[in-house]
Amino acid sequence: MTTYLATIPSPDQGVWQLGPIPIRAYALCIIAGIVAAIWWGERRWVARGGLKGEVTDIAVFAVPFGLVGGRLYHVATDYHKYFGEGRNPLEALAIWNGGLGIWGAIALGGVGAWIACRRKGIPLPAMADALAPGIVLAQAIGRLGNYFNQELYGGPTTLPWGLEIYERVDPDTGFKDELGGVALDHTPIDVVHPTFLYELLWNVGVALLIVWADRRFRLGHGRVFALYVAGYTAGRFWIEIMRVDPATQVFGMRINVITSVLVFLGAVAYFVLAAKKGDREVIVRPDPDGEQDDAGGATAARKTGAGKTGAGETGADRTATGDTADDTTGDTAGVPDRKTVPDADPADHGDKPGQ
Repeated sequence: MTTYLATIPSPDQGVWQLGPIPIRAYALCIIAGIVAAIWWGERRWVARGGLKGEVTDIAVFAVPFGLVGGRLYHVATDYHKYFGEGRNPLEALAIWNGGLGIWGAIALGGVGAWIACRRKGIPLPAMADALAPGIVLAQAIGRLGNYFNQELYGGPTTLPWGLEIYERVDPDTGFKDELGGVALDHTPIDVVHPTFLYELLWNVGVALLIVWADRRFRLGHGRVFALYVAGYTAGRFWIEIMRVDPATQVFGMRINVITSVLVFLGAVAYFVLAAKKGDREVIVRPDPDGEQDDAGGATAARKTGAGKTGAGETGADRTATGDTADDTTGDTAGVPDRKTVPDADPADHGDKPGQ
């Protein structure tokens, strides 16, 4: 008999019935991650000079787009699960059964954020920088859902942090049910690498890294977001190689390995090139008395680029005195006096507890 002294047990189940309503741990983790991302992103956006509530407004567009994008990527890369002989294509719509691809979620979620930012006159790169740590933290929280679903794990291991995998069955019929079933026998059928846990911890590390880098180097123009993408994909590359669950292969490798490499290279290129844009954006806000510009944009966000003003005159000074002729594209003549909210102190970006 094999004795397991120091391994991680899996939950007995990932779905609970509340009357006729199934309560899924996977969905709860996704929701918790979204809430955490909005909460942290709001704090960082306000600390950068944005208005409270704008992150929530952006999320109204970004979250639905992201969920659709995540599902589309999953279905496209795992099409064999939904199409072909003996398959039910309608299962592609059953998002509650799990299956979201982060690549599609970020890509289409970014489209939703872009639409919302344009409607509110907010520079998308600045908003993305504020949201980046919260997004990767949300991904970490979401990985807990994989733990409850007993999925996304690696090969067998004898390491003390190996994950015990149990056989789950429908308690009424006794038939195997990996997703909605219950583990009645706690004898592990395997002990594997908890790759979901590796990614969870990696994502937390990426969140801490980009917060530190943002404070230390005052990153702007989307560079915080690019650093997040580069950091995440670097970890996803080696973690993906460890996974043993079925996946679409490209050139003999898992498709997400290829995607990680391509996205990593793109993120690094953007991070380097965006450095030429200069210092971090300064978010300019309307006068607190509620004055609006010619288009009625009381919540319009504007940028003043460092190094674009004459000697002894800053973008903030010019805007505060009503001289907006040299402001960034999108400003119009006759704009009322506006109040410039300077960028927060480098040691204060809404990342401190209790702030």
